[in-house]
Amino acid sequence: MSNELRDFLSLSYGELEDLNLQAKEQRKSRVAAHVIQEERLRYLADEKRIKAVTVLFSDLEGRLHMLDYDKKFLLKSWDNLTFDGSSIRGFTAQRESDLRLGIDWSAFYWVPADVFGPGKVLVFGEVIDKNGAAYSADMRGVLKNFANDLYEKQGYTLNAANEIEGFLFAGTDAERKYHDTGSFEYVNTGGYYHSLPGDPLRTFIDTTAEVQRAMGFENEKDHPEVAPSQFEINYSYGEVVTAADQIQIYKLICKQVATQMGMTATFLPKPVVGVNGSGMHTNVSITKGGKNLFWDPKGEEKISKFAWQFVDRILTHGNDICLMLNASVNAYRRLDPHFEAPNQIKASAVDRGSMIRIPIGNEKSSRVEVRSVSPDANPYMVLYSVFKSGLQGETSRIKNLRSADRYLPDNVYDAIANFRAAEWTTTLLGEDVKARYADLKQASADRCPRLLGTFVKAPEVQYHHDVYNQLLWNQF
Repeated sequence: MSNELRDFLSLSYGELEDLNLQAKEQRKSRVAAHVIQEERLRYLADEKRIKAVTVLFSDLEGRLHMLDYDKKFLLKSWDNLTFDGSSIRGFTAQRESDLRLGIDWSAFYWVPADVFGPGKVLVFGEVIDKNGAAYSADMRGVLKNFANDLYEKQGYTLNAANEIEGFLFAGTDAERKYHDTGSFEYVNTGGYYHSLPGDPLRTFIDTTAEVQRAMGFENEKDHPEVAPSQFEINYSYGEVVTAADQIQIYKLICKQVATQMGMTATFLPKPVVGVNGSGMHTNVSITKGGKNLFWDPKGEEKISKFAWQFVDRILTHGNDICLMLNASVNAYRRLDPHFEAPNQIKASAVDRGSMIRIPIGNEKSSRVEVRSVSPDANPYMVLYSVFKSGLQGETSRIKNLRSADRYLPDNVYDAIANFRAAEWTTTLLGEDVKARYADLKQASADRCPRLLGTFVKAPEVQYHHDVYNQLLWNQF
């Protein structure tokens, strides 16, 4: 059908950036939910060029799901959007499958038509149980409720920024085809900070950065990373739920742009042995009344006692939460000390092998960087476990806790065992969700060789949660 016959919304990148930044400011300023809801519903009703609303939600493993609702239907039924939860791994059993999607109208995005299709907008959904309560396995809802509760009771605003690395490989669906091909093909071998202006990796980074900018990410810097065909595109700090949402959108944009270019963007932590893997360094801080509680110009490494207590609690629970921060078989290839891996359960301002780094900062930027996070982890689970552990966890009496000779697991089986045995993970997730998550990780691990060895095995890609589909999963 000729595009001339269609009258669908297609805004310039400049217009998109203005709209998305306005929405982001509303969220940051905590404009009342009912005010934003009324504004968005009125906009959808008045803007005739919108044909569909894409509602996003994430499963327990962090896999992003999308449902497109016809706009006219959504306007009539936005408060009663049901879906089959039994089709989502880690959600309900088949006998109790009905779940509902609520709409978080503050998490609303205008999107480039050339990437997402014309006439569409995005909004994040909240999974609601049959009884009307927030669904316990929806980590976005868990994180949001935790953050809101801290703000209401203690005035804390939780802030985060994530440095998300990935690889760009030749051909589409390279992960899904890996069990046949047994290899990934680089599109660039330039290395750290080096890529010619018109080569595939630079073109991909430039295009992705433009889309992020249009969606209100407030970009900071982008560049090729250390390994061949590896990239990192950085953007600004944000309130914790916004930050987690942006991780999901970041990966979605990267994958979509790569596909349009005939390539694959992957967030496998270590798709190729012998080169650096991909991490998701997670920078966090807490503000109250606009003041950064982690900053103290007279404190050790210029961070406050409050910040050091936060660090100590995370170090105490480092092994407990490792499976939440490193969620796949492949992730434990990255925790290899020969490739700058942050596998030591200690804190340091200089040692990049430490689980936690204290970056150089000032009153505005003072923060704690959790380096042991893989880019395929559930971002909502990561930020929830980091903040809740840092604020409410226990503090070990281990001598020299911040420099003790302790290490994270080097394989998923030990990580699963630590996770199952820890009382703290039950406190974080509850017994039911904890068991579901551990069983999902166990099922993937049991389909892979127990010993990692020196080359990536097809099953650790084939049964990776980002690659999952029924066809591949049943080829066992």
